[in-house]
Amino acid sequence: MQEMNPQEVQEHLKNSSTKPLLLDVREPWEYDVCHIEGAQLVPMNSIPAQMSKLDPEQEIIIICHHGVRSRMVGRFLEAAKFSNLINLTGGVAAWAQSVDSEMATY
Repeated sequence: MQEMNPQEVQEHLKNSSTKPLLLDVREPWEYDVCHIEGAQLVPMNSIPAQMSKLDPEQEIIIICHHGVRSRMVGRFLEAAKFSNLINLTGGVAAWAQSVDSEMATY
């Protein structure tokens, strides 16, 4: 699993020829407060049940509030043979600070 800070993810999204899945693993109330445009909400505790709906070959950028839960989900997916994973270091909190100053925070 790669680690990318918000600026690196933003640049990667701009330059990527194929659109990665933005996988937001926070709780629904957190997602309702703020989220990165295009992110798909699959709360962390739902990952095992929803994993069959994910493509293990697709690039997946995993997002949470500060980057801890997303790293844990990434490790879980790696153990399930997902290999194209990126953790958003610092999560949406860091994204709001450095990429999208209009994003709500909590």
